[in-house]
Amino acid sequence: MSERKWSVLVTGGAGYVGSRLVPQLLAEGHRVTVLDLYLYDPKFDLLPDRQNLTEIKGDIRNPADVAKAIRGCDAVIHLACISNDPSFDLDPTLGKSINFDCFRPLVRAAKEAGVKRFIYASSSSVYGIKDEENVVEELPLEPLTDYSKFKAMCEAVLDEEATSDFTVLTLRPATVCGYGPRLRLDLSVNILTNHAVTNRKIKVFGGSQKRPNIHIDDMVDVYSLALKADRQAIHRRIFNAGYENHTIMQIAEMVRDTIGSDVAIETTPTNDLRSYHISSEKIRQELGFTPRRTISDAVSGLKAAFDRGEIPNSMTDPKYYNIKLMQEVQLT
Repeated sequence: MSERKWSVLVTGGAGYVGSRLVPQLLAEGHRVTVLDLYLYDPKFDLLPDRQNLTEIKGDIRNPADVAKAIRGCDAVIHLACISNDPSFDLDPTLGKSINFDCFRPLVRAAKEAGVKRFIYASSSSVYGIKDEENVVEELPLEPLTDYSKFKAMCEAVLDEEATSDFTVLTLRPATVCGYGPRLRLDLSVNILTNHAVTNRKIKVFGGSQKRPNIHIDDMVDVYSLALKADRQAIHRRIFNAGYENHTIMQIAEMVRDTIGSDVAIETTPTNDLRSYHISSEKIRQELGFTPRRTISDAVSGLKAAFDRGEIPNSMTDPKYYNIKLMQEVQLT
């Protein structure tokens, strides 16, 4: 492992994961540039080490914005995308333009600017539905949606662009959960927690479906580790990043156990019993990464934020919901 300090471009750095990642990278001594549309307020103005932070409001589809942001950087963590299937389906043409069409130009711009390490946030959804007990990185990809199809296609592009002095790494995260300064309440654990706190009732559709999750702070640690790792350990590699695979009902029960026994769980039948699960054994064995936070920890962190009054109007404010905000700002 290296203690090298990087100049890191974080695309989408003002989003959900970025709002936690950027402060950690700064605290670790890296210089950070954020390129983002800034549809949200990540509260970076409150950070104590802002002298090492450059914020650029721009679009990854705009070569001029990319060139400005990437100048002087030697690493990229690419988070920016239209996130998850429902948000992508809202406007498939928009989703493709952001999630795929501009990807190779971004990678090539990074190479031309002298970037040495490019870390790509793909998705565990690229596997589709698997019957195997352990869904490992070597299994064939069977993406079921355009969102996951373009994630898989970007993985192939990145590998094609790899060179001896351009290190590339693909991460396939599980669904992220827990509190972040730019909070999303449209992700499974966060949805259930919001309803438990606000309505004292959780609605579970089906319940037997498995969903892999990872605490937002553990996901941030994965990106930090990717900067520290030796080149030979990560170059042209792919790693799943998750914690445990629980059913929706198990997650609902964890939420109830953390929020309060008075929270009711109401089940509704569904025809959609798709289960997703992944193995994160490879990243443990090869990079030494083991998640340190549980789903219950994520729920506790959200509850504490609710108790502090930091999540007002949680059921109605569009800023917590990607689709609602995209519709409000008429993103094109």
